[in-house]
Amino acid sequence: MTVQIESADGDLGLAQYDIELHRHLFAAWAACRAASVKGCRFKVQAGRKILESAGFAAGFCLPDQLPLPDQIDTHHRQWRNLMINAASLHGLTLTHGVAAKLINVYLKCRFVCGGLQKHERVRCLHPPIDDELLKALIQRNVGGLVREWRRARGWRWSKFTSDQYEIVIGLVRQSLKGRPLWMIEEHWKGNQ
Repeated sequence: MTVQIESADGDLGLAQYDIELHRHLFAAWAACRAASVKGCRFKVQAGRKILESAGFAAGFCLPDQLPLPDQIDTHHRQWRNLMINAASLHGLTLTHGVAAKLINVYLKCRFVCGGLQKHERVRCLHPPIDDELLKALIQRNVGGLVREWRRARGWRWSKFTSDQYEIVIGLVRQSLKGRPLWMIEEHWKGNQ
């Protein structure tokens, strides 16, 4: 079956509806719903175009297409910057926190929850950061970093600068001591 789909550049075209397109559309929908927050609301269609502008498309589906573990932070920063720039074309102002949430939920859906969680490149993917997670990290003093988690929560995830976001990801790494980064979400209460 072919479906009409609008690409990131606004062109309408036909795409073969297969499992990778299905997974892409679901991951984009989930990411857009999770990242659209007060002060930065956008429709799923706009969010999907922003994701696609940074290369997050149906063909981006293999773990070997992900950055190497020692390059993930650099790539993540580049992805955030691409998305922030693309959002401005849609009249949106994304922060690094909102761009990170788009990226992280998308990658979580496509790779972590796609059965690839043991792959070395998937293990290092950044988890989605939000207030529910930060509250839980404070309450449980995860990694003995309660002071740092409180400071991070005070920054408000949706308003993170690039430096603030990267500090939080560094704290996640520090507290997990080599375990996959997605495992920090054992503390996330958003599913309750």
